[in-house]
Amino acid sequence: MLKTEQNIVYMVQEFDRKLRSITIASCAPAPLWLLSPNISFYYPDNIISFSICEIDQVIKHIETGQIDIGILPFEYQKDDLCTTHFFTEHLSVCIPFGHSLCSYDKLTFHDLNGYNRLLWDQLGFWTDLCKRKMPASKFLIQTDESEFLELVKSSTLFCFSTNYASYPDEILNDRKRIPIVDDCANVEYWVVWKKGNTYRF
Repeated sequence: MLKTEQNIVYMVQEFDRKLRSITIASCAPAPLWLLSPNISFYYPDNIISFSICEIDQVIKHIETGQIDIGILPFEYQKDDLCTTHFFTEHLSVCIPFGHSLCSYDKLTFHDLNGYNRLLWDQLGFWTDLCKRKMPASKFLIQTDESEFLELVKSSTLFCFSTNYASYPDEILNDRKRIPIVDDCANVEYWVVWKKGNTYRF
């Protein structure tokens, strides 16, 4: 009887903890930039945790209930899941003025293949996509954001931006931002959660 009572207490505490916490995993950083202030505003009494994961990890975690909300770069449908369209992110490349590619108003990954570039390491699935689409390019990956921005400002290496990525004004003064027109460079994000959580969100 005591063991049963302890188990019941644990289950109630665990249920209460889950109600007071929200875990969110995204395949890329931009969805978190948009979602985190809204979640924090509407759920001020909750402990909210965010993470950037590989796409297959986001799917696994949402299906097993390890996270409350997942964000994917495509619509993912299953009987026990709810999905809703979030927003569209468009990838661009930032090229120093004077480079021959600055004469273009749009580019493809094929055009950019072979040119070396800077990457910040917190890009989620974008990192793998860029490496796959530009196998002849070398990538200088930075883990520190301030060092990454300093290299963007002081070097001639290409870097990426999107319609939701914000750089300080002076960082891109000497660069032209050119959209990449491949379909895979224009991503539709979808928010996914368990139907059992619909009453919470």
